[in-house]
Amino acid sequence: MRIALGIEYDGSRYVGWQRQKLGLGVQECIEEAVTLVANEPVETICAGRTDAGVHANGQVTHFDTQAERTERGWVLGINSNLPDDINVCYAKVVDDNFHARFSALSRTYHYLILNRLVRSSLYRDRAWWIHEYLDVARMKEATACLLGEHDFSAFRAAGCQASTPVRTIRQLEVECIGEWLRISVNANAFLQHMVRNITGTLVEIGRGQQEPERMRAVLDGRDRKAAGVAAPPHGLTFVGVEYPDVYDLPSRIADTPLIKVYDSPL
Repeated sequence: MRIALGIEYDGSRYVGWQRQKLGLGVQECIEEAVTLVANEPVETICAGRTDAGVHANGQVTHFDTQAERTERGWVLGINSNLPDDINVCYAKVVDDNFHARFSALSRTYHYLILNRLVRSSLYRDRAWWIHEYLDVARMKEATACLLGEHDFSAFRAAGCQASTPVRTIRQLEVECIGEWLRISVNANAFLQHMVRNITGTLVEIGRGQQEPERMRAVLDGRDRKAAGVAAPPHGLTFVGVEYPDVYDLPSRIADTPLIKVYDSPL
């Protein structure tokens, strides 16, 4: 039996999704909890590996098991064995053709920025605080050249192990209400640090350190050193995965809190 899980987690105290020799990964916590419920060793495969400090409210993973539990039983049992900063939101039986990574059609990340003079004690681990004024119109102008299929080498981490730097960005939006900015990126797949590097470059443009046209030059140059510094990981949230309709899985578990009123991201 193959089971798909929808997972949310606060990545603040983890070294990322992947199980690591040093430090605690989210995968390790999930696998230990599932193993207890299944009463047999279980290995998981996820839709997208997140880095240390990055959050998720739309991660998807799958595992194979001989154990028979109801979908409700999987959810309640796994959650009872997880720390309170990791949570399974749904469990669904899927056919053997489903693969959390390779069946995915697209993935979506949100990056949250607080742009005001004073920091936030409540969102210190969920948003990048920038006290200098950001010109959102300049940032929006700079995003246009990134849409479509491109070689994103300029926004790729040095240690990225992807076989090709070519990715297709289907949607890239900079939303702003009051003091809160959200950069939303949907693509078929992502390179390591890709969203954080794009965000860092957009922030340089918003600060007036670069012109919007600089984004095209950076993209075409394919040189990571020409792009902005990587945005810190704690502002980034993996919010959803789109799969073919045949699997009947939700593309979002929840939305990144943003912007219902001017003084709050809720």
